[in-house]
Amino acid sequence: MRPKQLVVLGDSGVLGWGDRLAGGWCERLRLSWMQLPHAPVVYPLGIRGDGLERVNARWQREWACRGELRRKVPDGVLLSVGLNDTARVGSRNGRQQLTPEAFGFGLSQLLDEIRPQASVMVMGMTPVDEHVMPYADFLWYANTDVQALEAEAAEACRCVDVPFLSLHNDMLAEPDWLTWMEPDGIHLNSDGHSWIERKVSAWPALMAWAGLEQTQTSVPIGL
Repeated sequence: MRPKQLVVLGDSGVLGWGDRLAGGWCERLRLSWMQLPHAPVVYPLGIRGDGLERVNARWQREWACRGELRRKVPDGVLLSVGLNDTARVGSRNGRQQLTPEAFGFGLSQLLDEIRPQASVMVMGMTPVDEHVMPYADFLWYANTDVQALEAEAAEACRCVDVPFLSLHNDMLAEPDWLTWMEPDGIHLNSDGHSWIERKVSAWPALMAWAGLEQTQTSVPIGL
């Protein structure tokens, strides 16, 4: 039986930036599923700096060319995007890359494009360490902005019955979350990526789509 394919689209979080031990939460998931019979094939397709508009511009060509077999396309798309869209330019009160309303509208349009062609799921956004802003000397990230965009993402998914995994408040509730951040304040280190992978591996919607039991997904990878 042909295994399913899951295309994961997003930014540096999907790329695994900051995880020097295992290449990020998505790579950890890929390695874990490789050890399970009939588990989906995972394609991590993260690009540093990508926001919603850039993911929207590339999703179809990246998705369409990874079906593996002739005239086949991947069965699922997992979106993990939005953190870069929260950044304000120049100052704490500068212009955002996308307002929450614009982000919600754009995500709704993207979901409408993907849903007729593949199963689609969406992940929320991780917190930032505001004390070390600005990032790259001119981008300011704030948790209130991240929370606002994640709320828009959750509502866009709710309106069309797309599974959504919230992350922001759950991570903030962890006592050690600041120790999971890279010094730049926006990327996760290995501990942070490990936390994300555990959350994803316990996500009922993703496990049901993959045909895997939750207890089967936490296969140790020696880290």
